[in-house]
Amino acid sequence: MSNKISWRDPTEGISYYQGMPSSGYLNSKINIMRGFDFDEALVALQNELHCFAYKLTADKDEAEDLSQETMLKALDNKDKFNPGTNFKSWMYTIMRNAFINNCRAKKIRGNLYVLSEPESHFLLRDGSFIFVDNGHDAKEIREALKTLPKAYYVVFMLYVSGVKYREIAAKIGVPLGTIKSRIFYSRKRLKQLLSDFA
Repeated sequence: MSNKISWRDPTEGISYYQGMPSSGYLNSKINIMRGFDFDEALVALQNELHCFAYKLTADKDEAEDLSQETMLKALDNKDKFNPGTNFKSWMYTIMRNAFINNCRAKKIRGNLYVLSEPESHFLLRDGSFIFVDNGHDAKEIREALKTLPKAYYVVFMLYVSGVKYREIAAKIGVPLGTIKSRIFYSRKRLKQLLSDFA
């Protein structure tokens, strides 16, 4: 009688063992980590980034500079991007932060944002919208925004671009209550002006 014990590889016929990913999955992740997919995604997003930059700066040359700065920052920090997360959101965050830092460095110059479609239909976020009728074009909105005092305009536009109250206060260096009151005043003023345009 033989005492031999037959043995069979438990991983035979399956692509992974005890939760370990298959070689194909690992190779795919390695490729992403090496930056191949990252670079392709960056190139594919280039036009959208430039459009977003123009909405922030309302200046063709500054938009180009901001786009290039954003792409360089992204390339320098691509090891910090987590594959599988929202790449576009990550890039927009880099651009928004770069824009805020540039504004601060330039003493918050108060450049005019361009609110084009679909942004021209509303000016506020988080449920506090100013809906703009089709009768209001981007020029009317820009004219209304120009009437805001510079300090109010800067705060309001940072808020519209998605920056939170506390972040605005920290960036500009004014109390949180002041930020809230400036946004409230700006919203009230714009509603009044846009109703006058109607």
